[in-house]
Amino acid sequence: MSEERTEKLHIRLNVGDTVIPMRIFPEEEETYRRAASLIKSTVTLYTSRAQGKKGAIEILYMALIDIALKYEREAQRNDTAPFMDVLTRLTTEIEDALGDARL
Repeated sequence: MSEERTEKLHIRLNVGDTVIPMRIFPEEEETYRRAASLIKSTVTLYTSRAQGKKGAIEILYMALIDIALKYEREAQRNDTAPFMDVLTRLTTEIEDALGDARL
């Protein structure tokens, strides 16, 4: 019988000028670190573009929107529902055609 792994790892993520302590499963550490790196690079990009024109919070929101847009676009790209609808219709048509051919 397999037991659920409940042992968590304590890590510290550096995002901008903030250190964020986290408790995570060890197998997720690389994913968390890549996410923190994405946030840091996106904030750096917007900071360089809007330096002196926008405040820190506004820059963070711009970076958040940028990352959320990438996430949403990827989710839409991976949406299989339209394909499943087409496959269901095609399967029905094939089954109907085969049923007619058997008669």
